[in-house]
Parts: sequence; C-alpha cells; structure tokens
Amino acid sequence: MAMYVASALCLLVGLVCFTATECWQAPWFCHQKDCPVYTVVNQYGEIEERNYEMSNWITTDILSTGKDDVSTGFWKLYYFIQGQNKENKQIAMTRPVVVSVKDGAEGRRVSISVFQQDPNIPDPVDTTIRKTVVPAGTVYVRSFGGWPSDQDAQDNVQKLKEELKAAGKQFIEDQFEAAGYDSPLELLNRHNEVWVHAP
Repeated sequence: MAMYVASALCLLVGLVCFTATECWQAPWFCHQKDCPVYTVVNQYGEIEERNYEMSNWITTDILSTGKDDVSTGFWKLYYFIQGQNKENKQIAMTRPVVVSVKDGAEGRRVSISVFQQDPNIPDPVDTTIRKTVVPAGTVYVRSFGGWPSDQDAQDNVQKLKEELKAAGKQFIEDQFEAAGYDSPLELLNRHNEVWVHAP
C-alpha cells in the first residue's frame, strides 16, 4: 500500500516512478551524487527525523575521530573507489562520508564509511576495508555548516541529544555519526550533519 501511495504522490508532482526510491529526489547537499534514500517524517526545531532505507557502504576502522586518523581512513576508501580493488574498477564517488563512533564495554570504536549505491561493487584488496549493510531505520539529524572539526561534531551531538530529550524522544545514547557532504574544493555553503539513531 505504501508503495502505491508513494508512486501516486510522485505522479502528482510530474515524476514517473514505480517505487519510493525511484521517486526520491536527493537534497541539494548531495551535489547531484548518489546519497542514501530517506524520508523526513518530522521536525523538532533544528532536528530532522528521517526514515532511511537499507543502504550499502564501504567501511574501515580508524583509531580516533582526530583529523589525521579520519584523513588516513578516508584515503584508504578513496583509493578503493579509484580502482584499488579486485577488479581494478573505478566506482562513482557518492555522498556522504560518515564517521561512526560507538562506545561500549571494550572502549570506543570508530570507523569511517562511504555510501555505495551499487551493492555489487568489487571486493577490496585491502583487508582492512569491508562492505557493510545498514538496515532501514529512524535517524535524528542536526545540520551545521562550515569546515567541521572534531569539537564541532561533539558540540552538535551534545546539542542534538539535549534537544531530543527536551522533545521527549528516545535514542541510542552510546552511538553517533558525523556526516560530511562536501569535497575540499567546496568553499561555500558547506553542509555537515550529526546523527543519532532511534532504538
């Protein structure tokens, strides 16, 4: 039923589509590149509540959220996309790049991931890179501009959690993501996000 409703809505705005995914129009900050598909279902002040569809990523673990560790992890994934994989195949760059942080009994685990539209990408040569699948789910998002630092992400996560508590929303306390959508060549209108997940 939901699929038919989504298709009908698409037709009403002049689009021809057969599924919600085909109907989805990526936001401006994806810069006309593939992004994970989501629907905004609610707004709480500066927070968006998004329902994301299942998505595919390439991921590598990094030592910390520090600039050098994030950069090292990103370049590993970038070289994979540029052809350092088992098929020597170049893969289209997508948005966003996401740094994930999860605190647990064994300490903090940090990884960096790049979204992949095609689930059938080549296998990595670098054994520290893995393919990951993120199940569909609800994510609370706070956006901010500029050139983000580790401290900017931490500050925005704290604000996001405080705003969610004030709105009476439940969320997973020990995990967050910081998402970046811009290349280093983008100087203006930069878009960054922090995410926390609904239980």
